[in-house]
Amino acid sequence: MIVLKSQRELEVMMTACRISAQALQVAGKAVEPGISTGEIDRIIRKFIEEKGAKPTFLNYNGFPASSCISVNNEVIHGIPDKNRYIQSGDLVSIDLGACINGYTGDTAATFAAGDISQQAKRLMVTTEQSLYEGIKKAVPGGRLGDIGYAIQGYCEDRGFSVVREFTGHGVGAKLHEDPAVPNYGTRGRGIRLMPGMTLAIEPMINNGTHAVKRLSNNWTIVTQDGELSAHFEHTVAITSNGPVIMTKVG
Repeated sequence: MIVLKSQRELEVMMTACRISAQALQVAGKAVEPGISTGEIDRIIRKFIEEKGAKPTFLNYNGFPASSCISVNNEVIHGIPDKNRYIQSGDLVSIDLGACINGYTGDTAATFAAGDISQQAKRLMVTTEQSLYEGIKKAVPGGRLGDIGYAIQGYCEDRGFSVVREFTGHGVGAKLHEDPAVPNYGTRGRGIRLMPGMTLAIEPMINNGTHAVKRLSNNWTIVTQDGELSAHFEHTVAITSNGPVIMTKVG
């Protein structure tokens, strides 16, 4: 069931989204060669809790950390580790959420550690821009498939592939609400978009094949061919005036 939020609920939810966005900004600044993914997670948790919120991901379905930190060929759900150190040239995807006043925000971005390859830069830039191409289609009267179609077309036109097994989702009082928001699709198909919907739109884009697999820790998803992956995400509200990015800093 899709939950439509009132203006009051959107205003309350905006606080959670703002804290989430600020936490991601702080985390991104911490990404540099030599820091551990566990230390980045500690920084994230400290920031969120100091804002009076709770890290949404911590203990969510048993997840053991406050954020997902996925490096290079890891697509999503990387588990932070105090003994895993970032190397120069790594792509570091950070996914996190903050919950306060009964609502949660959800956001993600991929950061470069030191100097990265030109192809890695292309992947990052393409993935981030595809997110905004999808957001443009999050308008009342549109269809859910319009969002995925825009993301898929933008990335595939540039030689990258779209992960099929995992999608974006509704978000609000729960981290995962209806509907699922695929990063691929057919224009003009799917449910009708309406004001009050709040969606976590999150393209997960691979340099090689779209195929992925799960590691033995039962959490981390990696590219099947070992190629790089990038991940960007915003929580977006659909309003009568168009899409509003709730997890945007500033």
